[in-house]
Amino acid sequence: MTFNKELVVRLLRYKNALLKLKNLGVLKVFSDNIADTAGVTASQVRKDFSLLKIAGNKRGGYQIEELLDDITNIVGPTSGESIVVVGCGNIGRALMNYKGFHSETFEMIAGFDISPEVVNNENSCKVYGMDKLEEFVSVNNIKVAIISVPDNVAAEVYDKLVKIGVKGFLNFARVNLREIDGVFVNNVNLELNIENLFYYINFMEKGKSI
Repeated sequence: MTFNKELVVRLLRYKNALLKLKNLGVLKVFSDNIADTAGVTASQVRKDFSLLKIAGNKRGGYQIEELLDDITNIVGPTSGESIVVVGCGNIGRALMNYKGFHSETFEMIAGFDISPEVVNNENSCKVYGMDKLEEFVSVNNIKVAIISVPDNVAAEVYDKLVKIGVKGFLNFARVNLREIDGVFVNNVNLELNIENLFYYINFMEKGKSI
């Protein structure tokens, strides 16, 4: 199968939807159930499964356990992975304390910062100086990093992390970091996202369509 980022994103959404349904005690699902939980259309679910040769039954639907196995075989298992955050200001510290980054799937294990007053070795999620970054990434096989540094140094930090082997990024700096071959970036601009919400609301209130 040729790599398709949009398809992979949908498969991960299907997987999360299936896990939610499984936790509710559901054993068998139809494309409509998956679509409603994943936030896509049922036809898109069927199209994706057909492309990937994942078979279901029109009357019986899909067995959740079998479907989870099929998706995991395609996207690969994810468990016990480690992530780090570079830039431990307000956003960085909030992310380090976010419970969603401490799960069976992945664990936030360290932060890195240039400020001596931020560096510590006492908390459960330790903060190290930037001089420790390369060795830490290598020893702990870090594949994904979160960038929450000031905008003017984001590109420099990104380049450094790429050079030492990090492949995936969640970027909270207010600059778009461009993907290169074999490297994946999700740019998260909180200010722009909130601003867009106000624009959408204003258009709706004025009776305009976009």
